[in-house]
Amino acid sequence: MKKMKRMLHGGDYNPNQWEKEVWKEDMRIFKDAAINSATINVFSWAKIQPSEEVYYFDELDEIIEMLTKENYDIVLGTSTAALPAWMFKKYPEVGRVDFDGRQHRFGHRHNACPHSLVYQKYATRLVEKLAERYGDNPQLSIWHINNEYGGECYCEKCEKAFRVWLQNKYKTIEAVNKAWNLEFWGHTVYEWDEIVVPNALGDGMDANNSAFAGLSVDYRRFMSDSLLDNFKMEKAAIRKYDQETPITTNLMGTFKGLDYFKWAKEMDIVSWDNYPSYNTPWSKTAMTHDLMRGVKNRSFMLMEQTPSQQNWQPYNSLKKPGQMRAQSYQTIAHGADTIQYFQLRRSVGGCEKFHGAVIEHVGTENTRVFREVSQLGHEMQSLGDSLLEANNPAEVGIIFDWDNYWALEYTSGPNKDLSYVDQIHQYYQYFYERNIAVDMISVDADFSKYKVVVAPVLYMIKDQMAENLEAYVEKGGTFVTTFMSGIVDQSDNVLLGGYPGPLRKLTGVWAEEIDALAPEQKNNIQLASGQKGETFLLSDILHLETAESLGEYTSNFYKGCPVATKNHFGKGQAFYVGAQMDTDSLAEILDQVCYDGDVKKVVDEKTNLEITRRQKDGKDFYFILNFTTEDQKLPETFDGSTDLLKNERLSVETVLQPYDVVLVTK
Repeated sequence: MKKMKRMLHGGDYNPNQWEKEVWKEDMRIFKDAAINSATINVFSWAKIQPSEEVYYFDELDEIIEMLTKENYDIVLGTSTAALPAWMFKKYPEVGRVDFDGRQHRFGHRHNACPHSLVYQKYATRLVEKLAERYGDNPQLSIWHINNEYGGECYCEKCEKAFRVWLQNKYKTIEAVNKAWNLEFWGHTVYEWDEIVVPNALGDGMDANNSAFAGLSVDYRRFMSDSLLDNFKMEKAAIRKYDQETPITTNLMGTFKGLDYFKWAKEMDIVSWDNYPSYNTPWSKTAMTHDLMRGVKNRSFMLMEQTPSQQNWQPYNSLKKPGQMRAQSYQTIAHGADTIQYFQLRRSVGGCEKFHGAVIEHVGTENTRVFREVSQLGHEMQSLGDSLLEANNPAEVGIIFDWDNYWALEYTSGPNKDLSYVDQIHQYYQYFYERNIAVDMISVDADFSKYKVVVAPVLYMIKDQMAENLEAYVEKGGTFVTTFMSGIVDQSDNVLLGGYPGPLRKLTGVWAEEIDALAPEQKNNIQLASGQKGETFLLSDILHLETAESLGEYTSNFYKGCPVATKNHFGKGQAFYVGAQMDTDSLAEILDQVCYDGDVKKVVDEKTNLEITRRQKDGKDFYFILNFTTEDQKLPETFDGSTDLLKNERLSVETVLQPYDVVLVTK
């Protein structure tokens, strides 16, 4: 398999939208920004194949020839994310049927039914032609299949395929009835063709609610698998002609629709598109980078970010001076080997005409955005391959699981404000603010690699999960879980015997009831240390079994009940957080977790700077970033070090202004 020889700095490039004189100007301008890669042909199916039997490659040949001569790393799209109009016209069945039961016509993108044999036929044929024509180009560095996979289809073809998927999973119709508890509401089915898709015409209440969550979670699994099969289909078409070039598709962070841990197993390298909003916490962006690193447990590609502003969010603020550079280094710090933009030249029309670009509508390099891109590009060029495939060592693992994501948010009750990603993020944020490195891990990860494993709202307990966690703690690990954990099995049926179900022995508590608090309601608590705080959203009414209390409620009818606990189990311990706590109270509990788990910070000194470490060839690379609004002093640990980006010696007098970045090695 080919490997990258340098960090890629480039992005989505659409010269086919411009006259050829502009192409030459682009090459001149991009060189000034140390642009060394281009992602092309992402949405060109209609151009390449203007009719059913006609293919036109002349323009793409010219584009690839130009980039090859300029020594670009080429990221070649397969163009299958948006179908040409002639296909809809002749074969309308290629279009999706949406949640409301409407058959879609030509338009938008991600518009193909994944089970359309027509789509599969023509997509495979197109990809084979691309791979045969360009697969041996020495500048071809990455194949980019489709684009931002997502969406669902509820057509008859998908319904029939879903029934086959269910037969493979459950074997018998009786097992389906049991898994989905179809005795409820008299929904028992006796034949496979009595099963219907869970959209608005069936048991789907809306996109996030269902009369039978087990059915809807299975449909989520099925649709994720179906789109993954489309990816694998294109990958196989490429491999007929090109065995060496890595293959990817761009993921979207915590996107709900697809099980990215499952997808990553089929991808040679993970890539993703990072588009935080104006008020996204930096900790959440860091968490998502760590998730994208974690789904394959290796460095990743940043396939897209904007050089300045987006166009599709409610408030599309400009990135402030220095912000894009700092954001890019945060991405590299958390495991990226590329920085790529959407887009290299701003388009003149369509819904993304106001989406930021390296070359703005003015058409020159005389812009603030270009100067920042150029600075970053030349700095990355100076780093060479020193950071390629560097590791991110971590002692803490936080479990992220798409089955839990789907099931928890399909649950009817107890509180509509319960968000899976928000629950994960609040725990990640604690470690981020203390510069404690984190891996985002799957439920079947090797827990023994970590001193502490955290699993907020581990609602769904699948096969062997409880046993694996018990074995981890028994051997000396420290485990943390919370309210709404250990509630249901893989089909969303309640695990009887008292909450938290299979985790009851490990945590040493019984949660008799779960109280939901409206936004204006709260409980008062006091921790064992004497610290007073508040809880919101949800509160477990806990009984101690083998655990000890770390604090109690001091209000409501469950005053005196424990709010958080610790249970010794074998050589380790399991913590249970029974309510949504205020930030300071949760931090005190997690302080004890880190103390008991002997977790080390990246640097011991207290600082408001983000400090992240990557390792390669016996060297530690420290990324020091100021995402605050005030000047911050450099920690004494780095006194006498040299900033690799500016080749300047650092001291205890060094001050980092907002969005400043320092990179040092030890």
